Amino acid sequence: MRWFRCRNTMDSQRAKLGDFLAKKLVPALKSAGTGPVGLFGTSIGNEAPSILMVVEHASATAFDQCWKKVPAIEGADLPFQRMEVQLLRGFPGFPAMEVPAAPASGGRIFELRTYESNTPSSLAKKIDMFEKGEIDIFRKYGLLPIFFGEMIAGPRMPNLTYMVAFDNFAAREANWKAFGGSPEWGKMRSTPGWADGEIVSNITNQILTPIAGSQIR
Repeated sequence: MRWFRCRNTMDSQRAKLGDFLAKKLVPALKSAGTGPVGLFGTSIGNEAPSILMVVEHASATAFDQCWKKVPAIEGADLPFQRMEVQLLRGFPGFPAMEVPAAPASGGRIFELRTYESNTPSSLAKKIDMFEKGEIDIFRKYGLLPIFFGEMIAGPRMPNLTYMVAFDNFAAREANWKAFGGSPEWGKMRSTPGWADGEIVSNITNQILTPIAGSQIR
């Protein structure tokens, strides 16, 4: 994940950045053999305006080789203030991003959630919880999974980050409500060792919308 932090400017810095990413960087990443690539603007979240670029690599070596091939992101006239890189390792049971079919109409919203844990062992328990049923419950109640990853380089470690999609804000509210009230989730969260208070110390979330050039929509 690469966060590009922008500023509100009269010449629309975020729009210029989106154009640069869609027309120059995404094609270069495709040529380097990586992907899929997702581009998202922040609708609700910290440090807006910003753009999130999510890129899938087969391995850490592929990540390194890819960014040696693409044009360097540098220069005095770049349309952003800061770039932050976070490296995630896909879950064993969810190793690659899932790209949903394009919606029939309108545009989806995407929710990015980060769960922090106190220790690596408590984080491992939360990952185990996802792997052993929580992701399946997400699917059942309309939370469309895009990716799940353990943070291996980035802030607020140890943590995991995942992305789910919804048709719109109303669907998001209804689907989370159905998930939270489901008997499957009630049983899982009451399992000894899997209670939130034991394995999750903090949760942050942001609402994102895809922008031009995104392969995930």
